[in-house]
Amino acid sequence: MWYPVKTPSFAKVILPDLCWNFNKSQKDLYLTFDDGPHPEITPWVLELLEKYQAKGTFFCVGENVEKYPNVIQTIKDQGNSLGNHTFNHLNGWKTPLEMYLDNIKKSFDTFENLCFKTNLFRPPYGKLNLASKLQLKKWNTKIVMWDVLSGDFDSEITPEKCFKNVVENAQNGSIIVFHDSLKAELNLRYVLPKVLDYFSEKGYRFKAIEET
Repeated sequence: MWYPVKTPSFAKVILPDLCWNFNKSQKDLYLTFDDGPHPEITPWVLELLEKYQAKGTFFCVGENVEKYPNVIQTIKDQGNSLGNHTFNHLNGWKTPLEMYLDNIKKSFDTFENLCFKTNLFRPPYGKLNLASKLQLKKWNTKIVMWDVLSGDFDSEITPEKCFKNVVENAQNGSIIVFHDSLKAELNLRYVLPKVLDYFSEKGYRFKAIEET
């Protein structure tokens, strides 16, 4: 499976209104977790973040939010941020526009019904068409992408390779993608503690993306 671990610079030039990274003058990193929450993996992630006094941002699938509201509550109680990842993890390039937007709105409504309001959104697979982007901007949605993809979801790479993907590409202000899901569990449980340890020793802070 091929995918760009480091986001190509041309993507940021073509789509400058999407959030790819933050201030490069500060030693801050933004750890993000897609596809959860999961009743066992997400609490493990949260415990690890607490150990390192780190904050993260969790882009949650709406149907999982409905299933595990207590995990969502813990995410917020520990000072982390929440984001929308559609209700059913839909591919924005393969889903009809109206269906895709309705699915995103359903997920936002799910958050609000549980008293968790956010304007952060990340498209599953990073796939979003122009019409969807324009509508999301009208909803004052902050579309968050990334500049480093750990590849933890990829069963064809070793945990060691996953770790190298992060440490060899992350820099000041990087947004790094992990997944708190069963598919990524093996790599995640290996790489996340090592990433936290490696960058903590180098004086980095781990910050949550602000919900506005």
